[in-house]
Amino acid sequence: MDSSTTSSIISTLGGGSGVDMVKLANDLAEARFLPQVGQLENRSELLEAKISAASTLKNQLSQLASALGDRIRNGDLAPTANVANSAVASASVLTGSSAKGSYSLEVSQLASSQTLASKSYGAATDLVGEGQLTIRFGSFSGTSFAEDTSSTAATIDVTATDTLADVAAKIRSSGSGLSAYIANTASGAKLVVKGETGEEKAFVIEASGASTSGGSPAAGNIDYLAWTAASDSGERSASAANAVFEFDGVEMTSASNKVTQLPGGLVLSLTGTNAGAPTTISFAEKSSEITAMMGDFVAAMNDIAGALAELAAPEGGDLGNDPGARALKRALANLSTQVIMPNAADGEPSTLADLGLARTRDGTFRLDSQRLQDTLSNDLPAASAMFTTGLFGVFATIDKMARDMGSSTNPGTLGGSITRYTGQLERVDERLAKIAEQQEDMRERMVKQFAAVDRQVAASQSTLSFLKNQIAVWNGDNN
Repeated sequence: MDSSTTSSIISTLGGGSGVDMVKLANDLAEARFLPQVGQLENRSELLEAKISAASTLKNQLSQLASALGDRIRNGDLAPTANVANSAVASASVLTGSSAKGSYSLEVSQLASSQTLASKSYGAATDLVGEGQLTIRFGSFSGTSFAEDTSSTAATIDVTATDTLADVAAKIRSSGSGLSAYIANTASGAKLVVKGETGEEKAFVIEASGASTSGGSPAAGNIDYLAWTAASDSGERSASAANAVFEFDGVEMTSASNKVTQLPGGLVLSLTGTNAGAPTTISFAEKSSEITAMMGDFVAAMNDIAGALAELAAPEGGDLGNDPGARALKRALANLSTQVIMPNAADGEPSTLADLGLARTRDGTFRLDSQRLQDTLSNDLPAASAMFTTGLFGVFATIDKMARDMGSSTNPGTLGGSITRYTGQLERVDERLAKIAEQQEDMRERMVKQFAAVDRQVAASQSTLSFLKNQIAVWNGDNN
């Protein structure tokens, strides 16, 4: 047999080809699913871009609402109140209140707390006698005491080894609202007990137990610490009383010197009296702060409008036909004319247009400075009331828009779009994972099949080697 025949047999059997059967199986399995994988990966990139675009717009709205709330609550738009006579009271305004107007204040009496200083002891370390102290709360009419049964009496258990200082500590830790300490005076150590302010927080001290005197107590008898108004011999240094004042000419009382539940969310801290000389409470004028705020607000709204125009462009925009983006476009188009103060009286500002927000033909916003200044000049208190964290106003409007657009359960919002695209992306990922499993199964089958072929080729090469040797022998004999 000639050499050309031998070469043909070797070539046919693949002898010496060095084919990597595993790599070949990988390449074939990958090629089998390549079109599907490419389509799904493109779809995944598109969905991720849509989710990112919708999230950008949603976050811009949320950040604007948050910044508005912070500025109104704690920033330069926070309402502030002033008391003309600062010695009488200080004033603050509750968050979310619509503060406007002015009020008169005349304080004739401050709220006070009852204070008792016991009879004298030699030292704070003196024993006070075994027994029990019961402190009851109520009010006095002269020397008559009327207990307030809705207030729980304080019970102080005193042991035979308790000192005057120990009793003070037990009163402080009783949870009764009383404070107690030892005062070292010229006549000796005294137990000072002080209650809360308000006429209903007056108190009496009753004593019972093993060390009671039965008549004329002395230091060391537990009843030496007992006290009632009828037996008072100078121990009471201050009486419990309510604050009495006139607010806008109306007489009011308060158990505390901190007075709430006043108009406009006003909170007063009474510090002095001014009987016969009423002072005035007014709210700080915020026209310059409102002007600055509206400039910043218009800029922020244009950032959102610009992002929306780019992301929702009919051609090339990731949200070109997105229902959430369309809903936001409608909301922005109606924003300036939307009534944000439904309870405004006739003639009072009630829309963002009254605060100078104007919509242009290209979908952006501008500040109508003249309209804003007219509003501030004509009705500054009503304009100021639009900047509150309450149910209505600038913040409530933007906050509601942000919440509505962020709703994940409404398919017609940005949040709904994010939910929908996220679900679609999860299904694409699931399909890619399934294809990866199918591709791996195919690869493993091919590896097994090619391994079998490889064995057959190896056997054929062995046979070929034998034939070559035999042919060589035949050719040698012929020579």
